[in-house]
Amino acid sequence: MSKINKKELLSSYFERWITVYKEGAIRKVTMDKYKLSLAWIIKLVPKMRLCDVDRVSYQQLLNDYAKEHERQTTMDFHHHLKAAILDAVDEGLIDKDPTRKVIVKGKTPKEKKKKYLNQFELHMLIKDLNLENGINYDWLILLIAKTGMRFSEAIALTPSDFDFARQTLSINKTWNYKGDGGFQPTKNKSSVRKIQIDWMIVSQFAALVKDLPVDKPIFIKKDSIFNSTINDILEKHCVHANVPIITIHGLRHTHASLLLFAGVSIASVAKRLGHSSMNTTEKTYLHIIQELENKDVDLVMRSLSGLC
Repeated sequence: MSKINKKELLSSYFERWITVYKEGAIRKVTMDKYKLSLAWIIKLVPKMRLCDVDRVSYQQLLNDYAKEHERQTTMDFHHHLKAAILDAVDEGLIDKDPTRKVIVKGKTPKEKKKKYLNQFELHMLIKDLNLENGINYDWLILLIAKTGMRFSEAIALTPSDFDFARQTLSINKTWNYKGDGGFQPTKNKSSVRKIQIDWMIVSQFAALVKDLPVDKPIFIKKDSIFNSTINDILEKHCVHANVPIITIHGLRHTHASLLLFAGVSIASVAKRLGHSSMNTTEKTYLHIIQELENKDVDLVMRSLSGLC
């Protein structure tokens, strides 16, 4: 980084910055997002030099990016670039912080599809699953719905991860389904956890995995498995069961939503989902938490009125 000078292109500086500070320190999927930000910098300001970055030019760069992206995506792009630029300011390559008081804009978000099912809808979906034969992808759908696991965590499960006596499931790895396959670490340290499973899952999977290799993934039939394949299967079941179409990740949202509506604490839900902090859980399920708070207010008022 010491070889960088003020007249170097912004894109070249950012490319070198992510190589030095991010490569090997973050997951590939996150690294790909940084590289995508780099591609947009090259596209939007191919000739902008580091020394020419000021508040106006930086704001214009964000404005141009925002024309093609929603506000949250623009915010992510801003955070990527800002981190590198603040280092350039610290190193004296830029005189003043050009990201100060920036205004993040973006396209109007598209109408969001429903991300989760209610308890009745989930019941109808599960009834439609084909769970009569051996291990298939319908069992994967059921397991994610009942545990809230991430897709990459679920497809990495081996028979040895089940502790049927204690009714627990160990999450300690993921499957690299976006790459060449194979086991890889979990998303973060908090993702390494044990999930309590119900007696039905215990009895069902005890029979399903008893003759399988203990250290081989249960759901990997070949080296590759695609998220889109499972989503297609799930969509067909949703249509047939006459419930809203959700994705496999939507089953994770469904699981968390049902727990919150059942009165399970945010701390317990965060731990079960493998979130790094309760803030992540609160942010993701804010709409449900607010709805529950409104119910709590009604309950408090009824309780107080009964004291007269």
